[in-house]
Parts: sequence; structure tokens; C-alpha cells
Amino acid sequence: MPSHSPNAELEQLLQEALRVAENAYAPYSNFRVGAALKLSNGEIVTGTNVENVSYGLTICAERSALVAAVSKYGPGIRVVAVAVANLNNTASPPCGACRQVLAEFVDEQTPVVFPSTSGYRTMPFHEVLPLAFEMKLK
Repeated sequence: MPSHSPNAELEQLLQEALRVAENAYAPYSNFRVGAALKLSNGEIVTGTNVENVSYGLTICAERSALVAAVSKYGPGIRVVAVAVANLNNTASPPCGACRQVLAEFVDEQTPVVFPSTSGYRTMPFHEVLPLAFEMKLK
């Protein structure tokens, strides 16, 4: 799928993601990432990556934004658009952990825009995570 310029709404989200990436705490990798989520109520919530010397304790920008959204608006939130950006000018789609966490708050067609090898790429969520884990309790 070719890269292309995002629409105006997604471009606004990308600008918010780039802005908040400036606040990233990334002293080990210097890979500063920001994420912006548009919620169904029209609000935009942002997050940034926060590293830790024990890399496994690092939190990604996408999950940071999602946690902020739930903290502010409650567990019933719905994310209608996702934008990810970094200050390193490199490809960085959401990682697997972020994709799985986002899966509980998005619809299959929710657009996700992220840096690719040639600009930005926009994909519906079901293409970003085609086989999300689901738990069906009896």
C-alpha cells in the first residue's frame, strides 16, 4: 500500500503527536515518540513514550495516550483516529503491545496514521492488527 498525505483531521492529529513527542523521556534510545488519539466525544488526548533503564518497564506513546484518555474520560471511551509520530524521521508503526491494547477501544475501520519508510501511511485498524487476541469467557 503506498504512502500518502493524511487528510486534514489526521494531519491535525499528527501535528499534536509531533508536538508532544518533544516531551518524551527517552534518555537511553533518544527515540522520542508522540501519539494523539481522537475520541468519539471530539476530544484529542496525547501521550509520549517514557523510558526506563530497565527497558521492559518503558511505556510507549500510544499506551500513554490511551491511559490518559481512560483516566480523564472513563472506561467507555472510543478512539476514532490514531496518529503516531517521532522526532527521528524513521518508520515507526505502533508496536504489537500498543496494537493489542488499542484493539479494545477502536473499531475495525479506525484510521491509524504513522511514519513509514516514505512519508506517512494510513491504514484501517483491522489491517494494522488483523488478528487481535480475544478472550471469550464461558
